[in-house]
Amino acid sequence: MLKPQRSVWSILPAAGILVAASLALAVTASGAAAAPSLTQVPSFGSNPGNLTMYSYLPATLGPGAPLVVALHGCTQSASDYYSHSGWPQLADRGGFALVFPQQASANNSQQCFNWYTPSKDGRGQGEAASVMSMVTYAEAQYGVDPARVFVTGLSAGGGMTSDLLADYPDVFAGGAIDSGLPAQCASSLSEASTCQYNDRKLTPGQWAQKVYDSHPGYSGPWPRVAIWQGSADFTVYPVNASEERDQWTQVWGIGQAASSTRSLPGGTTESTYNDSRGQPAVALFSISGMGHGLAVAPGPAPDQCGSTGAYFLDYICSTYHTALFWGLDVGGYTYADGSNQSPRLAQVDSVRARTAALATAGWTTASRARRAVSWPR
Repeated sequence: MLKPQRSVWSILPAAGILVAASLALAVTASGAAAAPSLTQVPSFGSNPGNLTMYSYLPATLGPGAPLVVALHGCTQSASDYYSHSGWPQLADRGGFALVFPQQASANNSQQCFNWYTPSKDGRGQGEAASVMSMVTYAEAQYGVDPARVFVTGLSAGGGMTSDLLADYPDVFAGGAIDSGLPAQCASSLSEASTCQYNDRKLTPGQWAQKVYDSHPGYSGPWPRVAIWQGSADFTVYPVNASEERDQWTQVWGIGQAASSTRSLPGGTTESTYNDSRGQPAVALFSISGMGHGLAVAPGPAPDQCGSTGAYFLDYICSTYHTALFWGLDVGGYTYADGSNQSPRLAQVDSVRARTAALATAGWTTASRARRAVSWPR
């Protein structure tokens, strides 16, 4: 177990700085189509947060595909997250695009996303605004579906994920917070340490207000939120997962009592919180005995993914279960009706059709079309 250190830099503590692997560009001498790879996007629009954009576009990518934005943790890089998280495997199967923002050491010496600084994590500000530029670029250049944009992140990346969900609920259809923090938990370095290690003792209503204040006047629809937490995490204490649960269930107006609970591999317990229509809105995945990191499960089975490494821990393929929770079609799972396709996909397809209809009717900013449709929850 890791000894707690009272510093924000202990999010992904420095057991050794990870060295980013060199990124291969998709170039072949013969001019034949190259295999998809992680590729840097040199210019993606306004970049007030001084981030670097990388993308992965699988060979199976088609028009109107989903987009997943994946944020690395401290001391990590886009290449680390690409190599270990399992998202490329799922993208190949599901035919969706991936964007990996990368923090600059000039912004943070440990390459943490600055989830505790309002000028960097607020709507239209700094790093948050840079991530939004990447989303806008992907919508325009890759033809992804603006109604199916998702965000996920580990540790400090999880903290930034929370902030992005609060800042841009009109953009993100869902999110996954892995060993992360509640939205707008801190507004300074000292508060960040308090968030990591302590119960803030806020009510669900107070937590929800932080989300409402992030985008004043917005009243829904709200993103689906998956929360992943190890019970033996001494870098971001497990109380954070309970606070995230309180925050987002209150935002949804559904209370903090689980609608259902089930056991999953790797000592994982999934507690699901349904909306008023009986659809999953929030899910809390608690992994018994796991420390700080992202849960992966290397192997060839459909519900396995990723590879182990520093802060990539062998318990369960959290990426796979997150994708299912969002309604992404990644196969390999049999539902109660005997199908191997998520029952939420039909709802998602109806939103895609309505989004296309709005664009045909003259919407000039397709990325905002989701606000005018009844997003199925």
